[in-house]
Amino acid sequence: MDRAFRCGWLAIVGAAVLILAATPVQAIEFINPLSIIKSAVEAAVEDRSSEDIAKDLAIKATFTKDVISEMGTDVISIKADVYEQDVMLTGVVEDPKQKSQAEKLTAKIEDVKKIYNEIRVIKPVKKEKGVVENFVDDTVIESKINALLLDGKGVNVTNFRWRSIGGHVYLFGRALSRAEKAKATKIIKEIKNVQSVKNLAKTKPKKK
Repeated sequence: MDRAFRCGWLAIVGAAVLILAATPVQAIEFINPLSIIKSAVEAAVEDRSSEDIAKDLAIKATFTKDVISEMGTDVISIKADVYEQDVMLTGVVEDPKQKSQAEKLTAKIEDVKKIYNEIRVIKPVKKEKGVVENFVDDTVIESKINALLLDGKGVNVTNFRWRSIGGHVYLFGRALSRAEKAKATKIIKEIKNVQSVKNLAKTKPKKK
């Protein structure tokens, strides 16, 4: 109970740091009180240490404050998910140089261990054509992933992070076993409109 309380409290404090560190526009993503409560609850039951949670929140705050600000509003779709100081970058840019720049700036953030750069480069014409011909609602897919992983036996949803970009899903975080990692992938592949699943989650059993 003591560990759960500490982790939950750190999550709330960390969320507040994110709000203060972000610009007014960027802060909107973090200002929802329900999101703060959800983060606190998840932190209380997941398998990261309180120290890892604090470091991950600091990395996320710095990414929002420094990387996005440096690159400008034209790459506002770039997102960073952080788990045990590993960072997964996702989103869409129009120039390969922007993808490379995002990774280089992220690498400068204190405590970052490894970067998975999954940012998709899509030319403006191709992007517009794709929106018209094959629209995929990523918000719906991500919501379904949350619901199905939460319902899936043998999958600890609080250890996973995910992003859907045009139906291409990137799974990140930590699986406690190969079986759990495989099951999470299988669940997501069966969701309607999912084009592909790339599971980047590390396999790391609980410490005994």
